[in-house]
Amino acid sequence: MSAVWSLGAGLLLLLLWVRHRGLEAVLVHHRWIFVCFFLMPLSILFDVYYQLRAWAVRRMHSAPRLHGQRVRHIQEQVRQWKDEGGRRYMCTGRPGWLTVSLRVGKYKKTHKNIMINLMDVLEVDSERQVVRVEPLVTMGQLTAHLNPMGWTIPVVPELDDLTVGGLIMGTGIESSSHIYGLFQHTCVAYELVLADGSLVRCSPTENSDLFYAVPWSCGTLGFLVAAEIKMIPAKKYIRLHYEPVRGLRNICEKFTEESKKKENSFVEGLVYSLEEAVIMTGVLTDEAEPSKINRIGNYYKPWFFKHVEKYLKANKTGIEYIPSRHYYHRHTRSIFWELQDIIPFGNNPVFRYLFGWMVPPKISLLKLTQGEAIRKLYEQHHVVQDMLVPMKSLEKSIQTFHVDLNVYPLWLCPFILPNNPGMVHPKGDETELYVDIGAYGEPKTKQFEARASMRQMEKFVRSMHG
Repeated sequence: MSAVWSLGAGLLLLLLWVRHRGLEAVLVHHRWIFVCFFLMPLSILFDVYYQLRAWAVRRMHSAPRLHGQRVRHIQEQVRQWKDEGGRRYMCTGRPGWLTVSLRVGKYKKTHKNIMINLMDVLEVDSERQVVRVEPLVTMGQLTAHLNPMGWTIPVVPELDDLTVGGLIMGTGIESSSHIYGLFQHTCVAYELVLADGSLVRCSPTENSDLFYAVPWSCGTLGFLVAAEIKMIPAKKYIRLHYEPVRGLRNICEKFTEESKKKENSFVEGLVYSLEEAVIMTGVLTDEAEPSKINRIGNYYKPWFFKHVEKYLKANKTGIEYIPSRHYYHRHTRSIFWELQDIIPFGNNPVFRYLFGWMVPPKISLLKLTQGEAIRKLYEQHHVVQDMLVPMKSLEKSIQTFHVDLNVYPLWLCPFILPNNPGMVHPKGDETELYVDIGAYGEPKTKQFEARASMRQMEKFVRSMHG
């Protein structure tokens, strides 16, 4: 009982302090208080709800049966829009704050909202090695469904809450993309409801012009209602090799060399300064040395990017065996390295052991509660940008990032870009090796001005044929 009284007294003092300082001041300057006491517990409730829902759907096998009914409801909404004259643009009715993006689209308020409640795994076809899913299925949900069955998908973008629809209509990438390409390149078919209300299936051999036009189209061609994705056999562990590299030219040469090796199942680089990086290469395996197993996804473990940095500081190579699902979602707990700006002590061992099981807070809830002051702060003093450029321009690109942004760490992820039809392809006629350079955080360069600096970066990327 004394513990309850102590907790109550603590909460009362906190509320009095918030009232004294003002809610907006607390949310801007002490956001970690609101995140730790409110958003993290709320995020747990969100996760529990969706996990229970997914479990119930699997147990009752209701997803395939209800899918057709839900698609027909979407078709009815589109036809109703058409009957009304189609004067407004259509968009999905999913609230903007639910998306894994800093941007909150204002268009939702003026467009015709089409409700699309499609969030289930529909079918696992082991014979064809294809999984059929609805567009709001997340990466965390999909790996949790497939891994116990001995399957995974070739490209698993890191963050748990990324959805299949977003990765197709936008873009998706992972450290296996130097072999399999972008997320879109692992898809074999899409099903869409078009603007006339018709349901269409497209693949490389059926309505192929639509199939190749869908990726990166941001939902402008139709409403995605299902996708078929290739599967590959899953293995228990990733044998991960860490190698610190110093000197920008050495970093670029080493990263390019490892990205060209098809025997590497995974290739990733974390650049900690202009002259320092750790290059990681991984291989799928079912065997592991027990003393070198690192379950990096456990809540009390150090954040992955901090763990990697230890090899740089010690200036030594290393090998670990990481359980596959832990590896696939290695950047989830720290939202890459974004969470350190929200909870500065989040990687402290005491915090990890006591509260790490509630991390990370949902990105959607962070957006929903950020307020106008924080939104403007992020728009003007924060970047979340991925630039996809040919591998041959990596050195020049990192130098440009350093001058224009000066944000570290930088994320390096290689991918092969085939010369397929559609919006995204190499400049030449042949498949080419590209690299995703991800900059996430607060720019340290003095001349940074959000709009002008981004336009300058975009101009550079275009000049590199990125």
